[in-house]
Amino acid sequence: MKILVYAHRLELGGTQGNAIALAAELQERHGHDIAIHAEDGPGTMHVRERGLRFLPAPEVRHQPSLARMRALRHAVRTEKPDLIHAWGWSRGLEAYYGTHLTKRVPLLISDMMMKLTRALPRDVPTTFGFDGMTIEAAHKGWQRAMTLVPAIDTIASAPQTVDGSVFRKNLGAKVNDVVVVAFARLATATKSDSLVRAITAVRALGKSLPLKLVIVGDGAARESLQALADDANTHLYREAVILTGEIDDPKPVYAAADIVLGMGESALRGLAFGKPLIVIGHKGFAAPFTPTTAATFSETGFFGTGDGTPDSRNMEDALWPIAQRPQLRAQLGPFGRDYVVHSHSLENVGGQLADFCQAAVAMPATIRSDILDAARTAYYFVRERQFLAALGDPLLMR
Repeated sequence: MKILVYAHRLELGGTQGNAIALAAELQERHGHDIAIHAEDGPGTMHVRERGLRFLPAPEVRHQPSLARMRALRHAVRTEKPDLIHAWGWSRGLEAYYGTHLTKRVPLLISDMMMKLTRALPRDVPTTFGFDGMTIEAAHKGWQRAMTLVPAIDTIASAPQTVDGSVFRKNLGAKVNDVVVVAFARLATATKSDSLVRAITAVRALGKSLPLKLVIVGDGAARESLQALADDANTHLYREAVILTGEIDDPKPVYAAADIVLGMGESALRGLAFGKPLIVIGHKGFAAPFTPTTAATFSETGFFGTGDGTPDSRNMEDALWPIAQRPQLRAQLGPFGRDYVVHSHSLENVGGQLADFCQAAVAMPATIRSDILDAARTAYYFVRERQFLAALGDPLLMR
């Protein structure tokens, strides 16, 4: 089967990294002929390294974009794919109106958002990143809603594949130090709130526990986070919080960690390395990944929303028992590793995606259902776009 993967700008990691890894899995293990149509970016080299063909898409300021729709139609004329696999709501709409409706090319959409995007067609097969979203979509009328969880290369990301001792030494970590690692884009919202609480928690617990918090990433919030880190270090009379900036190869960092703080892909990679995990999210959410909470995170995604309390109590409550008890860390690490291998390995998720692709081609939508769905989708897109513009929400307006 020829599949045209229509993705966002090719950044490293995140949804784009997932799209590249799964595309390569479909080509290498399942024998499909894959081309990736996306804006050029740092991840393009990985596309070529994996033997995938790259078809550049134009960079635009607003989405959905007529310029990208034209470029996609050109790619379809050139490639003549059996299926378009669109990643994200904007690419899904561009592929839906630009090629699926007009050229009758079968379409599969993968939406990894944490909230349901109503301005997507409901009769097109669509995958969501966790079970709860799939259930909600089916309840709201999606005819072919499926779960496609983020995929992790559990062979490359595994205990003993990388030696973390050098990184620990460079941190100045002592033998008994408990190294807590967090990967994040240091934005001024969302993830930076959890990092503020993490620094505050380490400041509060750091006199009783030998905690060393390592924050990997860069962004607009780095300066303010560094100020908080400096204050915590002064308070504890040691370098308890370190901001490293961006690191090209994160594997030694995961290998060096005793505990990982994260959401989404960074959380899963921490589990793949056999590290105890504290899942973070909005409004002060922080909870450990344990046999008791695993089913909940499978349903809600590796993310959560807290009660909005302004302090770091939730983070302290999650961090204290794991940091204090080496035997608990020794139990949680292997449990998390087994969970990821079973539920999120590249091989297993790639096999599910291959089945979804086959089904999308074998059971295309009818013209009548597409016409009705197109009208509904346009209505919701215009309505939600106006609503979000009134709120100043950049998600649909950028």
